[in-house]
Amino acid sequence: MRRLTWAALGATASAAAALGGVLFATRALAHCDTLEGPVVSAARRALDAGDVGPILKWIRPEDEKEVRTLFAKVLAVRKLGGPAKELAERALFENVVRLHRAGEGESYTGIAPEGATLEPGIALADEALETGSLDALKAKLGGSLDAALEERFRRVAEAKPHAEENVAKGRAYVAAYVDFIHFVERLHGELEAPAGAPHAAHAKEAAAPAHVH
Repeated sequence: MRRLTWAALGATASAAAALGGVLFATRALAHCDTLEGPVVSAARRALDAGDVGPILKWIRPEDEKEVRTLFAKVLAVRKLGGPAKELAERALFENVVRLHRAGEGESYTGIAPEGATLEPGIALADEALETGSLDALKAKLGGSLDAALEERFRRVAEAKPHAEENVAKGRAYVAAYVDFIHFVERLHGELEAPAGAPHAAHAKEAAAPAHVH
């Protein structure tokens, strides 16, 4: 494993994109879980055009048949108008988001209403794509990275001299140590992963040997 340096942890474009989910600990909503997110927006365009095409890029190939079948049914029901149209569209949105989340290896917990608060990192990532500049995103992630590392390091450094005084203080040190080491491990995994690779956590789980019961 290559030595982890501050240079490796710098605010590069690839790091900024990869670290968003790690740095913003207070989770609001994943982008695709909202009515204003890209998955539902693609589904709306597909309905307006009567063409399932815009949806398919958001789902896995193995889920395409299910989506095509559902889409055809929704188009037919929409013609009834009123509540039937609304229910049919909602069914499409819910299922497309569910399948997209499954493709990411994430659980589905429903769709948030319009105006729901996004994760700060996601909002900044979208802003970067809209403006064509990573400057604001890199500045935010770089500052968050410094603060997160320094806080965890400080807790370990303060607890270490007292680790042998008694069991309680020893456990406090171990807790701080484990938190710090795992945090750096996650950062390192994200930074070392090539662009386009599965999320480091999912890749690790996939590579882990199965437990024998």
